[in-house]
Amino acid sequence: MDQLKEFIEGTIRSKIEGSSKLSLIYSKLYTPRINNLKMPMGYQPSKFQQFDGNGNPKQHVAHFIETYNNAGTYGDHLVKQFVRSLIGNA
Repeated sequence: MDQLKEFIEGTIRSKIEGSSKLSLIYSKLYTPRINNLKMPMGYQPSKFQQFDGNGNPKQHVAHFIETYNNAGTYGDHLVKQFVRSLIGNA
């Protein structure tokens, strides 16, 4: 779980630091295995406040993990859902 937190925090940090740079190439930061992962039948994502790059990214990550773990989402499914918790340049 610590590796996931570090990955997510690093992703947010790089987005914040790189927000002033123009990027013409879009690429997903997770593996094709996670990209192709299907959510369980009947899965409903938790309602979650999205992170826009303002505020504390560590607090966002901690709250995200706690919220989704409490809803029964772990591991690779958690990684796949994390991208939905970001908006704008976050």
